[in-house]
Amino acid sequence: MRKTVAITVRGKVQGVWFRKYTQDKAMELQLTGWVRNSDEGDVAVVATGTEDQLADFIEWCWMGSPKSTVTAVITSDVELQEFDRFEVVR
Repeated sequence: MRKTVAITVRGKVQGVWFRKYTQDKAMELQLTGWVRNSDEGDVAVVATGTEDQLADFIEWCWMGSPKSTVTAVITSDVELQEFDRFEVVR
C-alpha cells in the first residue's frame, strides 16, 4: 500500500548538496515527490512510496549527504499524493 509522508530535516542541511543526495536516494528507492530548502534553514521533503521504501528513506535522512549534519528528522503522514518523479524544487 502506498502512502505519502512529509519530512522536515534539521541541522546543517543547506549548502551541502543535501537536496541532490536526497533526490538520488529517493530515485534509488523508487519514491516520487519533491525536496526543497525552507526559509528556516531546514530541508522539506514530500515523498510517496510503500511503507518499507519510506522507512528506508527516513532512516537515510538521518545520514544525509557527506557534508551534512542532521540534528532532527520530523515526519508526518499526509494525504496520499501521486507524483510522476522525484524532483528538487527551487
